[in-house]
Amino acid sequence: MTAIRPEELLQQFASDNYAGICPAAASATEAANQGHVTSYGDDPWTERASNAFRELFETDCEVFFVFNGTAANSLALASLCQSYHGVICCDSAHVETDECGAPEFFSNGSKLLVAQHVDGKLTPEAIRELATKRQDIHFPKPRVVTITQSTETGRVYTVAELRAISQECKLHGLYMHMDGARFANACAALQCTPAELTWKSGVDVLCFGGTKNGMAVGEAVLFFNRSLAADFDYRCKQAGQLASKMRFLAAPWVGMLEGGAWLRNAAHANKSAKYFAERVAAIPGIRLATPVEANAAFLEAPEAVLTSLRERGWRFYTFIGGAARFMFSWDADIARIDALCRDLAECAALRS
Repeated sequence: MTAIRPEELLQQFASDNYAGICPAAASATEAANQGHVTSYGDDPWTERASNAFRELFETDCEVFFVFNGTAANSLALASLCQSYHGVICCDSAHVETDECGAPEFFSNGSKLLVAQHVDGKLTPEAIRELATKRQDIHFPKPRVVTITQSTETGRVYTVAELRAISQECKLHGLYMHMDGARFANACAALQCTPAELTWKSGVDVLCFGGTKNGMAVGEAVLFFNRSLAADFDYRCKQAGQLASKMRFLAAPWVGMLEGGAWLRNAAHANKSAKYFAERVAAIPGIRLATPVEANAAFLEAPEAVLTSLRERGWRFYTFIGGAARFMFSWDADIARIDALCRDLAECAALRS
């Protein structure tokens, strides 16, 4: 067996998926690993986690647990669509760029109707344009709007923006789905309740991300419009998302929700991103590509500087608009952020 080199374990900021399991999720998982309980979700841990979600969101929503975000988004959208329907999304939405056609696959062919937008946020105007562009039988019938909170570009939708989108959806008979892979970060950034950012603002279905918030694996699909959840359990089973030992998908949520770790983790990640942004703002030749609102920071820098930074062992992505993306997780270490900033400043100075 090849030994893991110490440098391979150093904290990186390429993705919040790099982080390990937070203590709250780990301890809840360990607590669930006692004795025998009923399988396939008919267990006390799954019931407890589901009730924790209902308490957090202040409503009697339907709750389902799946392994990952692709399944959560794709199955949720499939439950809202027929094969001849269209799903309106932003051009940078994860369902469009990073899910390998899974939304189309699980919906048996629903078409993604893509709106071009520079900051990754859908607007009522963009929705209206796509909803009314074609209304003949030869074009997919728009049925759902999906938004990402926080967005792939690190922006957050305010309550006012969500309500404006919801109003536009209602005008055109569209459901509203939220990809909440980083929903916790949006709640922390806006200091709004989960209810205010979802069903109270017109969201029908939320996919709440646990993986990027400190869990090992797992997302929750919440139907605020319970009628839309009909047969969703069958969709999960057919898609290979019905865990036989469901308690191990559900228990981490108990640890995250009951003690408030979900929000503390997100707040720390957001604070770390802002700290990083403040430090790099003073580096000549480096600028923020977008405002830092959640746990992401996008930098514009000369390619030579980015190359030098990679040569020093730092990992990051430039797949959204060419800007270098740095993501901050629940365990972001300020000392490690300082080290990144020092290297970035040195690389910029050497290349100036």
